[in-house]
Amino acid sequence: MEDIYFIDRITKKQEKEKVYGRVFLEALYGSSSICKMISFFLRPLFAKVPLLSKMYGAFQKSSLSRWKIGPFIKTFQMDPSEFLEPVENFRSFNDFFIRKLKISSRPIAPDKHVAVLPADARYLVFPNIEKSDGFFVKGKKFSLIELLGSPALAEKYAGGGLVMARLCPVDYHRFHFPFGCIASQPQLINGPLYSVNPIALRKNISILSENKRMITELTSSVFGKVLYIEVGATYVGSIEQTFTSGKMHEKGEEKGFFSFGGSSLILLFERDKIKFDEDLVEASKKHIETRGLLGQSLGRSI
Repeated sequence: MEDIYFIDRITKKQEKEKVYGRVFLEALYGSSSICKMISFFLRPLFAKVPLLSKMYGAFQKSSLSRWKIGPFIKTFQMDPSEFLEPVENFRSFNDFFIRKLKISSRPIAPDKHVAVLPADARYLVFPNIEKSDGFFVKGKKFSLIELLGSPALAEKYAGGGLVMARLCPVDYHRFHFPFGCIASQPQLINGPLYSVNPIALRKNISILSENKRMITELTSSVFGKVLYIEVGATYVGSIEQTFTSGKMHEKGEEKGFFSFGGSSLILLFERDKIKFDEDLVEASKKHIETRGLLGQSLGRSI
């Protein structure tokens, strides 16, 4: 499996990603003859049989998985001082995975005309979906109609801005509101649970419009109507919403969390509603993700 590189937004340096479960991903999405044979039989099984994700999720929620926490923190050089609770309080790996952080560790950009990154993740941004030349591979796009399940919504957001946030297992897995807004009741679109790792997406970008996902409409006096989409992935059958629909939510307030696994967020802005930060745009043009943190600036209203 080829290496994955991203730009760390704080250091401005390009880094190689440490891929959790690399052997598993290589087997399912590798290009060798053996990998193709394995993936032919196993990829549909892991993606389309919810029971497997539920069984693995049950193990991650059990005390038997607790031993994994310490080695995971060491391998991925995580900073436990950011955690709201001490490590010894986590009773399972999933408890650790859905951990909360200290508010001071993720300051929220205060200006109401600035939208912030909704999660710790690897980001790609596209100011105009129609003019972008591909997301993970040049020339390869996915269908807005398939993603949203609505031709009317697809037409409304055609030519608008798109944000893709890929959460790795190492990341903080709670997601938040990028600006002050009133949020609708989330709409569930069921689907399989393929991996959203770039290696998988380079094989089939339409994974993002096939996987299980939830769509919430955010209404903002500054940014208009924005679609907030949580995309499940392998071993992430659980997308938990913790907000209350129909009420005002402050920028940076928690919206929900993913249980164990990698996963993605997609934000869709209407045309001419936001100007994304230049560093995010420039990296995305080169098909390089930028690792950013919750609360950092995403862009300004137009």
